[in-house]
Amino acid sequence: MFTMSKRLWFQLHGWFSLPLWVLFCFICITGTVSVISHELTWLTNSEARANNPNDLPALGVDQVISSVEKAYPTADVMSVLTYEPYLVNAVIFTDTDKPYAVAYVNQYTGEVQAVNDTISFIEFMRTLHGWLFFPWQEGYSVGYYLVSAMAFVILGALVTGLVIYKNFWRAFSQPKLRFNQGKKTFLKDLHTLSGVWSIWFMAVMALTGLWYLVQAIMWHNEIDIEEHAPLVAVSALPADKQTPPTDLKAALAITKEKYPDFKASYVMLPEHNRGMFNIMGSGDTIFYDNYAYSTSVNPWTGEIAVSKSPETMNALQTLSHIADPLHYGSIGGLWTKVIWFIFGLILSGMSITGFMMYAAKLVNSKSVKARQAAPVNNVQEAN
Repeated sequence: MFTMSKRLWFQLHGWFSLPLWVLFCFICITGTVSVISHELTWLTNSEARANNPNDLPALGVDQVISSVEKAYPTADVMSVLTYEPYLVNAVIFTDTDKPYAVAYVNQYTGEVQAVNDTISFIEFMRTLHGWLFFPWQEGYSVGYYLVSAMAFVILGALVTGLVIYKNFWRAFSQPKLRFNQGKKTFLKDLHTLSGVWSIWFMAVMALTGLWYLVQAIMWHNEIDIEEHAPLVAVSALPADKQTPPTDLKAALAITKEKYPDFKASYVMLPEHNRGMFNIMGSGDTIFYDNYAYSTSVNPWTGEIAVSKSPETMNALQTLSHIADPLHYGSIGGLWTKVIWFIFGLILSGMSITGFMMYAAKLVNSKSVKARQAAPVNNVQEAN
C-alpha cells in the first residue's frame, strides 16, 4: 500500500501555499482589515460617527430620507443602508448634478453630515478583499473566483499541517516558543504554535470560502439562490390613482408587525409605479446576517407580496445568510470581531513565517548542492 513520507507531506504543505504566497497573504491582510472596517471608519472619520449626546431615539428610515430631501429638494432617493448604532445611515440618491451620491445622515439628529460620490472605506475593503476590484462580467468576476479558490489553499495547508505535526494537541497544554536557539527554530515554533491555535479559524475560513466558490459558480450559471424582487402586475395597477396610498413608513410598520424583532438594514424604494418597497433587516437570530428577514410590500395595496425569514429559507439560502457572519466574525458584535481580527493577523503572519521558513530551506539546499559540486569543478579545472 502506498504511504507518503513525512518529507513528501512537508513538500505538499509548501506547495499548497507558497506558489500563491503573495496573493494569499494579501487576501489574509485585507480580510483582517475588513473585519474591523466599521470600527476603523468610526475612529478615522468624524463625519461617519452618529454622535448622540442627548440620548435621542433613532429616527425612522422615512425621517432620515426626509432630511436628505430637505437638503436636496430635487434628490431622487433610491435606497438606505443602516449600520451599527454608532455609524450614520447611508442614503443613496441621484440629483440633477449628481449621477450617484451617498448622504451620511445622523439618525439621531437628522443632520446630513457629509455627501460623497464615491464608495466608502467599508465598501472599498470588502471589494478589495472579496474580488480584488476585478470587474464583473456576465455574472462572474475572475477576482471573486481567485479569492474564493483560496479556500483550497487553507484547507490543504490545514490538513497537511496536521499530518506533519502529529502531536499537535501538545501545543495547547505545552506551548513551545524558543527564542534562544536561532531564527530557524523560532520561526518553526511560531508557525507551528500559530497553526495549532488557529485550527478552528482556518476551518471556518476554508468552509465559508468553499461556499463562496459554490455561490460564484451558481451565479455564473444563472442559478438563483433567492427570488428576484417582485413587481406589481400591470393589471393590478389602479387606473384612477397616481400616488400609491402606502408610503415607506407604513411599509416599515407592516414589516415590523410581521417580524416583531425586525431591525431594518437595507431599504430600497420603488423605482417606478410597478416597483415595491423591498425591506431587509435582522431579527433575533445571531448566526444570520443583516439581510435574513425581508419583505416586499405592494405600495398600492399595502400587502406583503413576498417575505423571507430563517424559518422559511431552504438550505442554500441559509448558507448564503450565515456565511458572512461566520467569515467576518460579526456573529457576536464587537467582541467576536476582535477575536476574528486577532486570528486574521495570526493567519497573515503564518503565511509570512511559512514563506520565510521555506525560503531559508531553499537557500540552505542550494548552498549544500553548491558545496557538493565544488570539488568536482575544481578537479575539472585542474585537469
